Amino acid sequence: MKNIYLILIFLIIAVPSFAQEEVLKKLDSKADFYGDLAMKIWSNPELGYLETESSALLQQTLKDAGFVVKAGVAGVPTAFVAEYGSGKPVIGIMAEFDALPGVSQKAVPFRDPVIEGGAGHACGHHLFGTASTAAGITVMEWMKDNNIKGTLRVYGTPAEEGGGGKVYMAKAGLMDDVDAMLHWHPGSDNEAGATSSLANISTKFRFYGVASHAAAAPERGKSALDGVEAMNFMVNLMREHVPMETRMHYVITRGGEAPNVVPAFAESYHYVRHPDARVVKEIFQRMIKTAEGAALGTQTRMEYEIINGVYNLLPNENLSQVMFKNLSKVGGVNYTADEKKFAEEIIKTFPEGVIASPADAAIITPFEVNEKGAGGSTDVGDVSWLVPTAGLGTATWVPGTSAHTWQAVAAGGTSIGKKGMMVAAKTLTLTAMDIFKDPSLTVKAKAELDRRRGAGFKYEALTGDRKPPLDYRK
Repeated sequence: MKNIYLILIFLIIAVPSFAQEEVLKKLDSKADFYGDLAMKIWSNPELGYLETESSALLQQTLKDAGFVVKAGVAGVPTAFVAEYGSGKPVIGIMAEFDALPGVSQKAVPFRDPVIEGGAGHACGHHLFGTASTAAGITVMEWMKDNNIKGTLRVYGTPAEEGGGGKVYMAKAGLMDDVDAMLHWHPGSDNEAGATSSLANISTKFRFYGVASHAAAAPERGKSALDGVEAMNFMVNLMREHVPMETRMHYVITRGGEAPNVVPAFAESYHYVRHPDARVVKEIFQRMIKTAEGAALGTQTRMEYEIINGVYNLLPNENLSQVMFKNLSKVGGVNYTADEKKFAEEIIKTFPEGVIASPADAAIITPFEVNEKGAGGSTDVGDVSWLVPTAGLGTATWVPGTSAHTWQAVAAGGTSIGKKGMMVAAKTLTLTAMDIFKDPSLTVKAKAELDRRRGAGFKYEALTGDRKPPLDYRK
């Protein structure tokens, strides 16, 4: 009898571990397949809401594996939801695939654009979408093989870079029944803490004046560029009188056509960020006042369009602890001699004072909880206020690399990027399996979400009632 109990205890402990090892081996066996898939997207970088081929490639891969795919959801042609199974729990994995303008780069450790001024995957979303697809397929196959009940979804979320694709999918109710949402992001280290981000509103301010000959009849003109510059001057004065965590930045996207023509139209594109979405809304209203004042002072007319607005990430420690446990099991990225040489060459291009080592790619950052956002913004934030959400980052770039740089594009096109991508795919897979096996995790995660949101929370998108800005990159 004692031996039977020992065998049962062994089976309870060993079977889950065996299942994990099996799915990890399966992912290893398909690493080349998923690496090639990611490189197809890397080689054809498509901007937000224009990711026709990238989205179609991921959709077809999921269809071929057995998912039912709904395309063009939430009024966005490149958005999709791939689903397998039925009933509870419902677990989602988000996939991004948009590129950034102006950062075209070959997979070499020195600046060398593929197309001067062209787009590039400087945030690694070619890896993001592929790893999430790989995890979704692997979890689906595990569910089939083991008769696991529940629903698995892969959400194809376009235009994260300033287009807010997830915001419109959330507003369309596509995530209302999800019990846990998982995501990840390429980076220069391996981490899975319960951390936040910055809320953000991005807006285009457009000024309309009167054209005239700038030398022969300047008195007849009213310069739209003067309106833009007056606004920007006042916005810069605001920096002294906003909370210190605030970030405000802008570019002038249209400033006129020729110096000898008083500009009849000018436009500037502004971001305002803060760890608290409520503060962002307050500062944004002040920014509108500067634009109104600038128009009044320059005798021009002003209009503005909110392009995007996202909440700060709402941490979920319960789910993040599970993610961290699995990341620690999978481990970081170990370089070959050639990869180390590539990394060392990349590190030489960093600004003075940036200290990094190729060996850092193998390190797992200790778990932390940080409710005060810093760094960038993401439309994952909106999802995290609606659904218990957990994410991770992996070392797809050389340690010390900043996002949105040519160095990130370069590493993302090499085996370094592919290795980091597979770390993410494995971690997402194990985490989804854990949640399916232990439904109590979703109960705890939902209770934490309710506590962090506070009583009476009602989601109102920072974009208001606008439709997806499908032409914001055109």
